[in-house]
Amino acid sequence: MEYKDYYQTLGVARDATQDSIKRAYRKLARKYHPDVSKEVDADAKFKELGEAYEVLKDPEKRAAYDQLGANWQAGQDFRPPPGWDAGFEFSGGEAGFDARRFSEFFEQIFGRGAAGQQRTAHEAAGGFGGGYRQAYQSRGEDRHARILIDLDDAFAGATRAITLHAPEVDQQGHVRTRERTLNVRIPKGVRSGQHIRLAGQGSPGVGGGAAGDLYLEVEFKPHRWYHVEERDLYLDLPLAPWEAALGAKVRVATPAGAVGLNIPPGTAAGARLRLKGRGIPGEPPGDLYAVVQIVLPPAATDAARALYEKMAREMPFNPRAAMEE
Repeated sequence: MEYKDYYQTLGVARDATQDSIKRAYRKLARKYHPDVSKEVDADAKFKELGEAYEVLKDPEKRAAYDQLGANWQAGQDFRPPPGWDAGFEFSGGEAGFDARRFSEFFEQIFGRGAAGQQRTAHEAAGGFGGGYRQAYQSRGEDRHARILIDLDDAFAGATRAITLHAPEVDQQGHVRTRERTLNVRIPKGVRSGQHIRLAGQGSPGVGGGAAGDLYLEVEFKPHRWYHVEERDLYLDLPLAPWEAALGAKVRVATPAGAVGLNIPPGTAAGARLRLKGRGIPGEPPGDLYAVVQIVLPPAATDAARALYEKMAREMPFNPRAAMEE
């Protein structure tokens, strides 16, 4: 996927004001509008301008885009780093917003999270009825952020200080980031993708209306040993060839402590051995699956090499036999 430099597309500096970005877009849009332009690539250029302006006109999308860094070059191969937008606070966005109408680059960044959330009609109306009353009082917008937590917090629960970053436009028209830190209770058994609601921590209301809420979408930080699917944990379990062939009892790490696991004789590489109830707590709890990885000892000494040669002589075995039929 190619990186797109939206500032370059609009011909503005990275510290341009919001008004400068608007003026640049309007000038270029008139030049490349397919209905009037005689440029050969007018249609493609007009679409590129629209995508760049969709991001840079919106302080939240612009701040999210800037957070990826300024060191990428247009056309350079690009993949957003995992968790790049964690702690980035954003509002609901515009109802009907569809990231798929733009490029793959745009969709990868804004397809969920910072620009992917949409307000319901109720939220867009401030949570109140329309008409006379709405003009004087309305509920504040809900806010959203993705947070990264340790897997251990899902097993025991915890209270963590979470720092969030919210974009805002200063009096000169530049986008700045404001930080705030909240003490957040992480409930035991929380899963990746679940939301923690903090009532009244969204945008303030208008005319005395109630403040909106803040929704924190939970994701787990990468773990040294486990990866998570729903409530289940998966662990790559290294076994020596004789442990897999003859069977053994080995110690397996779990978040609640090491436990014994019986390895049946003849266990093959890739086999999943289940430890029931050792996943993320819940009703019911998840399981832990030990995925067998058979590790060969290196033939690093004369004795080890001789042993392998003896095995080759005395244990004729062709693992590709079925492929050769």
